Amino acid sequence: MDIKSENKSFGGMQGVYSHASEVCGCDMTFGLYLPEAATLGSVPVLWYLSGLTCTHENAMTKAAAQGWADEAGIALIFPDTSPRGEAIADDDAYDLGQGAGFYVNATQAPWAPHFRMWDYIAEELPALIGAEFAVDMDRQAITGHSMGGHGALTLAMGLKGRFRSVSAFAPIANPTKSDWGRKQFAAYLGADEATWAKHDASLLMQERGFDGPVLIDQGTNDQFLDLLKPEALAQAMAARRQDGAFRMHKGYDHSYFFMSSLMEEHVAFHAEALYA
Repeated sequence: MDIKSENKSFGGMQGVYSHASEVCGCDMTFGLYLPEAATLGSVPVLWYLSGLTCTHENAMTKAAAQGWADEAGIALIFPDTSPRGEAIADDDAYDLGQGAGFYVNATQAPWAPHFRMWDYIAEELPALIGAEFAVDMDRQAITGHSMGGHGALTLAMGLKGRFRSVSAFAPIANPTKSDWGRKQFAAYLGADEATWAKHDASLLMQERGFDGPVLIDQGTNDQFLDLLKPEALAQAMAARRQDGAFRMHKGYDHSYFFMSSLMEEHVAFHAEALYA
């Protein structure tokens, strides 16, 4: 593991690190914020999964999360959104290929050799961070935005018992019914739509729900509402009587201005579950 940078922030340390990923078959980069409390012992972790076109850096620099995380004594993990490099398959479209991993394990050419973001987030990266840093991997929570909100919800419901809480900002909520999903799932997973269902948060909510609290925030002025399909997830949560909240916020769009406005509430939401 190589240290790319380490910067003091809110009493803690914001680091950026790279490592050779066996899962993705390339070098991967991630951000990790360790609060000041990590100097005294292991702290719980909150994963932040980013959206389309993002790297580890977007949320790390724009989400305004470090101060609240330091106050709560929580580490923040900012993974990349896909494998990257000249030898990695890509597409001219912004919503497929590098920067658009959709947190799945691809089974189709040319994506299968490297696009294994589910295993990377679920297995390889937590094992590495747990071994190298003062974090408590028995206390994990997860959040994300847009494509990352999709990933946070599907990982939380797909890995039973792993996460104590899950939240999302403007998630891609029903990708099997959206052009942000059908296009990518067909490319990465193939034409058999039965293999797509485990990566659809609304379908997973209908089938199994989440064994902890859920918080979903969505702006009413989001320019991508027709692609996100938040109503499907809201209806599934209500039908299942899921422990949690689905909130619509008047006037907010899809940008980091929306996320940073609510970040304090999301960190506090996860802190309550992580320290329960």
